[in-house]
Amino acid sequence: MDHEYVVLGGVNRAQIGKYLASTASVVSGLLVWALLQAVDLAKGLGLSTNLPPVILSLIGAGTVYTVLYLIFRRWIWRVPLVAGWLKVADLSGTWICDGHPFPRPNSLAIEWKGTMTITQDWDKVRIHLDAGLSKSNSDVAGLVSDPIEGFALLYSYRNEPKPGQTELSAHRGFAKLIFAKDLKTGKGDYFNGDGRHSSGTLTLRRQ
Repeated sequence: MDHEYVVLGGVNRAQIGKYLASTASVVSGLLVWALLQAVDLAKGLGLSTNLPPVILSLIGAGTVYTVLYLIFRRWIWRVPLVAGWLKVADLSGTWICDGHPFPRPNSLAIEWKGTMTITQDWDKVRIHLDAGLSKSNSDVAGLVSDPIEGFALLYSYRNEPKPGQTELSAHRGFAKLIFAKDLKTGKGDYFNGDGRHSSGTLTLRRQ
């Protein structure tokens, strides 16, 4: 399931809500004015007009805000200029992932390849990793805008073996990924526990 994520180092989300509320008030006022002007014009032309109050309520500030927020949440925040101002990276898409476990005594961990799929909008995100023998999904995440390192994605996840993989056990883990400025590659570390004690590095490239 997609879940909320924290944004650190970017524009405060509450401030975005205030901007949208102010814009909604202005847009709503202009729409009401334009509609009333149209009614007056129709009457001036001798046309029969009837403007039910429900029409005015439909273009009220609350409705306009809802529409603006939906558009902003799904599309506007992704526009490069807007994303640059917000300091939020659009990481959605498919990433080819290579895992390199750290050597440990008696460890059976081997290098692996997988596909990471990230779904993201302004409010929610989900990081899904198909590693061949198992799959994992994020449950908590945070996106950090660092002026030195760039964008970093930190998240915890739950990994579950695929059916038939009896030698593997479900476990929880944590990963930190740092993305290049062009958002085409990334690298980071992962740490597993609670069922599979292992750790290593990850390299990503956008498909």
